[in-house]
Amino acid sequence: MTAVPSASRSVPGGSRVESSHRRRWLALALLCTAQFVVVLDASIVNVAMPSIGRALHFDQSSLSWVVNAYVLTFGGFLLLGGRMADLLGRRRVFMTGLIVFAFASLAGGLAQSEAWLIAARAVQGVGAAILSPAALSIVTTTFTEGAERNKALGVWGAVAGSGGAAGVLLGGILTQGLGWEWVLFVNTPIALIAALLVPRLIDESRSEADRRHFDLAGAASVTVGLSVLVYALVDAHNAGWGSLQTVGLIAVAAGLLGAFVAIELRAAAPLVPFRIFRQRTVTGADASGLLIGASLFSMFFFISLYMQQVLGYGPLKAGVSYLPLAGTIVLSAGIASQLVTRLGFKPVLMAGMALVAAGLVWFAQVSTHGSYAGDLLGPMLVAGAGLGFSFVPVTIAAVSGVAEREAGLASGLINTAQQIGGALGLAVLATIANSRTADVMAAAHGARGTLKHALTEGFHWAFMTGAGFALLGLLLAFVLIRRQDSRRHIGMQVAEAPA
Repeated sequence: MTAVPSASRSVPGGSRVESSHRRRWLALALLCTAQFVVVLDASIVNVAMPSIGRALHFDQSSLSWVVNAYVLTFGGFLLLGGRMADLLGRRRVFMTGLIVFAFASLAGGLAQSEAWLIAARAVQGVGAAILSPAALSIVTTTFTEGAERNKALGVWGAVAGSGGAAGVLLGGILTQGLGWEWVLFVNTPIALIAALLVPRLIDESRSEADRRHFDLAGAASVTVGLSVLVYALVDAHNAGWGSLQTVGLIAVAAGLLGAFVAIELRAAAPLVPFRIFRQRTVTGADASGLLIGASLFSMFFFISLYMQQVLGYGPLKAGVSYLPLAGTIVLSAGIASQLVTRLGFKPVLMAGMALVAAGLVWFAQVSTHGSYAGDLLGPMLVAGAGLGFSFVPVTIAAVSGVAEREAGLASGLINTAQQIGGALGLAVLATIANSRTADVMAAAHGARGTLKHALTEGFHWAFMTGAGFALLGLLLAFVLIRRQDSRRHIGMQVAEAPA
């Protein structure tokens, strides 16, 4: 098995050691840049939503599919992407994902209809699903487990966590300055330049022991099943929760997901070997990651709508308003990587989830005639700190103790959990918010000036439900993540510190 050179290996000549060390950290910078763009693209369209809706004639209920189309295919194909990285070569798969992502972004910016844009966003998600687990598995196989990997994953977590906030900032600047199309066009040159730099900085690595078989049936069943489930939830407000459509679609989704489990249990080379879930810490990290996604992805969506639809902010002002949140995420992720080395990942993750829940409860207090300083700044700082404190330890826990040959699988699982959590969370919370808004409007009989109040009421319910997701994630982390794994992790840091 070939891999990126590690600093722990003996290399004759100090200059060669230094060169190898520098190359690894440059490789990390490149990998983080790619991941930044992937995470950013899940949120960059949020500020542009009103502009996209007007330009392509979206209605309010289907507008969330601009986000969902991306995160669903992203989450659905992540497991296959991780498996491909392990078997075909992590560098090769990473480069392929970058190229697919670049051209899908170009197609999205050129969209002339609702269907065109949603299709382009879905292909973007496929590209992201190919490159993201490959990138994380390269990080985990490049840096040795312990303090060095914690530092690398601290950088990774800061970049990934801040990508959401930076997305709405950049989205506001581009939407107001150049037009909504540029929130997609901007990805193309970045992804193509990154693909050109990959061969210079990253060596090829793969798992030679595994049979080269790709579980396409498993990938198709889980992706279609999750897509049907999210559509059922998104459209439940219009069709009715007890309607034949909603109940029937949920039943179809359950059948497809059940088929996925059956396929995996019988497959010679399954997409997800269920033996990995025997590691309680991995299972707990993935469960917490799903609920982090469910609580936080929707946060950006609803804050952006509140700023623009209730407070009357333009896209640029809304984007700039996220700067304190982005800065807090970066700072807290750096602190979290140090705390994990001292305390282990479990207590840091639990503290992060508690902060996320507190921030969302605070967001639920926003008012129709609110202000940035009085209603948004405080909860932004709290939720941002929680996001940084959650992303870093959950990523470390999700790949801790996993064999190198399954690095892509473990990377795919945590990414899948976060993205699918985001898609399902947004579907559920958007349905709750829209239902509450419709009830308030109906009770007021469409009286003038009621819309902003009705929208704010819907946001209140969404934020409180998101806080509930975060608290459930905290509970699962407490129950499932093994304290012994966390303590052993600390011991590993101490043992490696002198080296």
